[in-house]
Amino acid sequence: MSRVCSIFSQLLQLFPRWEFEQLVRRHGAERHARGFTCWGQFIAMLFCQLGQAHSLREICGGLAACEGKLRHLGLPDAPKRSTLAYANAHRPWELFQSVFEQLYQRCQGLVGAPRRFRFRYRLLTLDSTMIDLCASLYDWAAYKRTKGAVKLHLLLDHQGYLPQLVVITPGKVQEIEVARRLRFQPGTLLIFDRGYVDYQWFEDLTRQGVFFVTRLRSDAHYRVREERPLPQRGNIRRDQVIHLGSHWYRQPHPLRRLEVYVPEWEESLVLLTNHLGLGPTTLSRLYRERWQVEVFFRALKQNLRVKSFVGTSANALKIQIWTALIALLLLKYLQLRASYGWSLSNLVALLRQQLFAYRDLFAWLNQPFEPPPEPFPAAAQLSLLAGVEA
Repeated sequence: MSRVCSIFSQLLQLFPRWEFEQLVRRHGAERHARGFTCWGQFIAMLFCQLGQAHSLREICGGLAACEGKLRHLGLPDAPKRSTLAYANAHRPWELFQSVFEQLYQRCQGLVGAPRRFRFRYRLLTLDSTMIDLCASLYDWAAYKRTKGAVKLHLLLDHQGYLPQLVVITPGKVQEIEVARRLRFQPGTLLIFDRGYVDYQWFEDLTRQGVFFVTRLRSDAHYRVREERPLPQRGNIRRDQVIHLGSHWYRQPHPLRRLEVYVPEWEESLVLLTNHLGLGPTTLSRLYRERWQVEVFFRALKQNLRVKSFVGTSANALKIQIWTALIALLLLKYLQLRASYGWSLSNLVALLRQQLFAYRDLFAWLNQPFEPPPEPFPAAAQLSLLAGVEA
């Protein structure tokens, strides 16, 4: 029987050590470091996410309890709380962002997903979520009088539902400020909500060859240029080509306005797009796909440590959020590789229990409730017992 290392060690094998060390040198992350490496910090913070540790004491105590199993991870000893806290506060969080980007490229290259639409556009969703903080502890992220917050701006790729781009800002930064700095490939189809309504940005996207689908504000001014025929079946109430803007401003490119009746709400949803070729039913289904980014945010907040933090500085908070995103990418990779139908919550719960078990990772993923194979065949055990008795 071939021996295997722990499941945690097999997970870390998805992060080649030489690539990690190249990133450390690129960011100068171990400048003036004495003993405690960035690899050890990464192991500790990933253990915080996968092991569901709530504090520095739980991270260091949990690793210290498994000290005999740490050397094969590349960590000689469990870190002290003060050492880990200092590293989180002073080492650059950009290192963990680079690790996330490398893992995203690996997952995107290895794992594919079936397309739900017939067109070949790259479908992306842009959205943000708020993470509440205590204003007295996180004064650098003041949002309201007694409340602090940071915003997680995310670009979700619908090919596998993987996060392509993440930007972390203080809570006061508006969504459209981040969106204006982003650049997309021509032919991309972008979905976003009314928080990104900006007529000048719409025009910039159209000039770049980027298509978008969003909701139109109820107080928007427009002039109807063309009424298009409606499909015989479905909930499409209107399909219009319009010029957006008031008497003092008008966009040069025509846009398309759709009214879609939603039976669950008993009202119509008004959509706006610059794509004049797709059918109205397809466009309404596209906007419904925006809900996948809400599912992603819910999975991130419910299954990983992004609500309570082990450090109060901006650097420590960003390191923990980036590590949570790395852990979620790792979980999605395992979920797609496994033949067993895992839900993300069950995978997180059972993986936490098996983290330091010596079992084959993918054999366990495919058959999680089967016992591991016996270390020796029954005949070999009997022969050994006979030899002892003799």
